[in-house]
Parts: sequence; structure tokens; C-alpha cells
Amino acid sequence: MNKKTLEVIERVHEIFKEKGLTLSAAESCTGGLISHLLTILPGASTFFNGGLVAYSIEFKKKILGVSSKTISRHGVVSKETAREMAEKIRALAKTDFSLSTTGNLGPDVLEDKEKGLIYTAVSKEGKTFSRELRLKGNREQNKEEASLIALRFLIEIVEG
Repeated sequence: MNKKTLEVIERVHEIFKEKGLTLSAAESCTGGLISHLLTILPGASTFFNGGLVAYSIEFKKKILGVSSKTISRHGVVSKETAREMAEKIRALAKTDFSLSTTGNLGPDVLEDKEKGLIYTAVSKEGKTFSRELRLKGNREQNKEEASLIALRFLIEIVEG
């Protein structure tokens, strides 16, 4: 693991432990990498309640509770779906904050949306924030970059 990634993970641990906050994650395109990164360092269990990989549309709807209307109207690769994923996992896990990712890692176009188009969202009580990413790497690079950007976005929101 590179130094930059480790610094981001350490900062998430530091912030959540210092502030006594809890975190959950709902991942699609990152496939559990965010949850993996968070648990590399010891002590994650003090703030990280857990993560869910909701990869298929059916799983997003049945397990997370993302509405069919959101998916049919905006697509799986959309800020609306990312926001709803974050809100649903936060409610399900009863955490202070949650983080979600959904997107197209490539190599093909998905829902008429180009490779590298990814959305991440952070939810806290009463407010959800989202960010659009347009990544240019291969599938693995996009997955790693999206995970790191999502964690940085989380830090940005929690630090206010």
C-alpha cells in the first residue's frame, strides 16, 4: 500500500475515534475495497459498523431498499442512486455517517454512461452530499482511485 492511501486511512481512523462517530458503507463499483481499506489498521471496530457490497440492481433494491423509481429514472450509475444507497445503509446500520459508491469501472459503456463515471455519496443525519468522478484509468486503477477519493470526500464532510 502506498503512503498516500495509508495517510487517508489513518486520518479517517483518527477523526472518527476523536469525535466518537460511527460509520457504515454501501459499495457497488468499489466491491468492498473501502471496507477493506478501513479495516487494514487495528481499531476500526470502534467506529466502523460494517459495509455492504450491493453490486446487482436487485440487491440494491431488495437488501438496501433503493427505490425502483430512482433506478429506472436515473440509472444505477447516478448521483441519485449513490445518495439513496448512502442514506439507506446509514439508516440500516444506525451510524452517524455513511459512504457509498456506484459507477462504471469499465471497460464497456453501461446505461449509456462512459467508463470511469463514478458517483460517491456521504450521508449524515439530515443531509447527504454527492460527488461525480470521471476517472481515466483501467478497471483496477479506477476502483482504487474511486475508493481513495470517496474516503477523502468523507474526511472533507466530517471535518466540515
